[in-house]
Amino acid sequence: MLTFFILNSGKLAHLIGAMKISVELTLTPIQDDFEPVIINLIKALRASDLTVIENPLSTQVYGEYDKVMDVLQTEVKTAFEAMDRGVLYMKLVKSDRSDYTPHF
Repeated sequence: MLTFFILNSGKLAHLIGAMKISVELTLTPIQDDFEPVIINLIKALRASDLTVIENPLSTQVYGEYDKVMDVLQTEVKTAFEAMDRGVLYMKLVKSDRSDYTPHF
């Protein structure tokens, strides 16, 4: 006899471990005064409980899926409201790659 248990996503995540993701962001405001928008987004991401790694071309954010997406939803909206026009490039990977080191 098979028994199936249906759990809501929060309980399931607690039992089996939350899904981890890696996100790469490149924000490109299309306006003359573009730096403050980028700086404010990065500062907001740093202030979250997420792992944030920056380089000259992009910002990477790592953590549990729901937490990352909640923070991004809020902070991307704030960034978009602060600029006239812009583009946000975002890549999502289903794993935490924050400890990646090249093997070559």
